[in-house]
Amino acid sequence: MPFEGSYLWRLRQKVGSDLVLVPGAMVFLVREDGAVLFTRRADNGKWCLPAGGAEEGGSFADTAISELREETGVVADRADLVAFACLSEAELHTITYPGGDVSHCFAMLFLARRWRGDPEPDGVETTAMRWADPAAPPSPLEDPAAYALDLYRAHLRDGAFQVS
Repeated sequence: MPFEGSYLWRLRQKVGSDLVLVPGAMVFLVREDGAVLFTRRADNGKWCLPAGGAEEGGSFADTAISELREETGVVADRADLVAFACLSEAELHTITYPGGDVSHCFAMLFLARRWRGDPEPDGVETTAMRWADPAAPPSPLEDPAAYALDLYRAHLRDGAFQVS
């Protein structure tokens, strides 16, 4: 869903640019060769991972599935999502957007190794896509995505759920 009309947009109409807390999800779409899909943001040109805020009535998994579909055009099933980490530290995941809005995001991070469709930028939120080794992501990379990559690598090393 585009920002205009979303739950967060409606909330912003009431609170302006003040800090809001936003639950959301981020997805690591992982190919068989281990490459991860990175997307380039339309608003600031930085590279990131498919992600976004939850809508009313949604869940972390619903958010992951809808953001992945909206930003990349691919479809993943809930059963194919594996939660491996969460981002919540304010100093790592407080974002000031180009228009001045400030959000402290709480994101559940998911792996998706199965999906349908070929990834394509939506032209609204994403302008480009690139498969890359997680050890050599495209640059410039958004700070939350960089930290999420650290959590991903830690998960790959020890198999444990990562908490931040």
